[in-house]
Formats: sequence, structure tokens, C-alpha cells
Amino acid sequence: MTQPYVTLEIENQVGTIEFFHPAHNSLPGDILAKLAQTITDAGANDDIKVIVLKSGKDRTFCAGASFKELITINDAETGKVFFSGFANVINAMRKCPKFIIGRVQGKTVGGGVGLASATDYCMATKYAAIKLSELNVGIGPFVVGPAVERKIGLSAMTQIAIDANSFYEAEWARDKGLFTKIFEDIETLDAEVKAFAENLCTYNPEAMKDMKKAFWTGTEDWDTLLAERAVISGRLVLSDFTKEKLKGFK
Repeated sequence: MTQPYVTLEIENQVGTIEFFHPAHNSLPGDILAKLAQTITDAGANDDIKVIVLKSGKDRTFCAGASFKELITINDAETGKVFFSGFANVINAMRKCPKFIIGRVQGKTVGGGVGLASATDYCMATKYAAIKLSELNVGIGPFVVGPAVERKIGLSAMTQIAIDANSFYEAEWARDKGLFTKIFEDIETLDAEVKAFAENLCTYNPEAMKDMKKAFWTGTEDWDTLLAERAVISGRLVLSDFTKEKLKGFK
């Protein structure tokens, strides 16, 4: 399948949400909206005890926001709506009453790092290098920043946000707390994610729900915070600097 999609499959009480876009799993607004809604729906589905978040194909986990869509933004309101896409997905993950297990098979950039950071437990392959590239195009990781900072700390987030041209290896991401385990290949990763998720399904759902709520204490203002961050990015994307940078991606 080469068309973009978001799917939800349920097996053994594990709800697996998969997203895909042919452009290295970069995410345009409509796919982000579907992803946020699918996460919310899975959270409310009594047939699901644990959620796994993954992307399609075997290379890039997520290349962040769709540059093709980014280039077309010509006013602040459109910019705010565009950047609210990732905010809505992160908030859906935050509010979801079930643990979300991340399965990161390859490189992840920008908004993709935000998605990985918003999972509750994230496993990856050794190929899952990360990069916060937003400053490269004159913006900044404003929307995903709170999720990344919550997961790896302010110092590490600052490092990769400023060093916007460098990929940081999966081992670095594991050492900073983004990934819990790293595997040699996708087959091993998938087997471990499946076993881990199915084992979680044997635990008390009420306990997991209360734990999830406790883990996310202090983020209650994120609906407002991430919306404010989306406004900042929406303003910066209209700058002459960013417009000039984006021409190189046409």
C-alpha cells in the first residue's frame, strides 16, 4: 500500500495503531487528525487493554511534519492549525487512559521524536537515530518540546534542539531515557514488543490507568501550552528566513 493511512488492529487485547505516509512517514494534517482520533478511540475501547504505536515500512519511523504542506502555509491561522496537528496527537496520547508502547524501527525526526517521547514505554532498533531538525528551517521544536523535555530532561532536549543538523544514535536516546531497550533488528523488536504488550494485558487495568495518570502529573495545562506553542511555530513559519529555507525543499 502506498497511500497514507492510519489503522487500528486488535489482537489478544492489544490495540496496534499504525500510521504510514510514502514520504518517509512524514505526517500531513489529515493523517495527524486521524491519528489523534484513533488514539482517543482506542483509549475508550473496552476490548483494548494496551496500545502499541508503530509506523509502516521498515526504514524511517517518522520524518516529522509534512514539508509539502508546510511550504503552502501563508497565514498565521493556517500555521497554527498545521502545528496543532502534532499537539493534538501528543495530547491524545497524554490523556489516553491506557499505556502506549512505542515501536520505533528506524530514524525519527522533529515531530516524530515528539511522538516517541509521548509514549509511555518505547522500544527501538539500533537504527533509530533521532534528530530535532526544526531550527534548521528557522522554526524550533516548540510543540514537541514539552514532551521531549519530560522524557529526556531539559539538558538533553536543549542539546538536540540547538544541534539541529545532527542525528543522535539510538544508544544516546536510550541513555537519556527515550528508549527503554534497543534491538539488533525489526524482527526481534516486534517479538519483544508483542510479548511485552501481551504481558501487560495480564495486569489490573485500573492499576495501569491510575499509574498512567500519576506518570503524567504536572502536564494538565498542556492543552493550553501546546496550543500556545503552535501559535509560535505558526508565526515563525511565515518569516522571510523560513520561507527562503523552505524553497530548498520544493
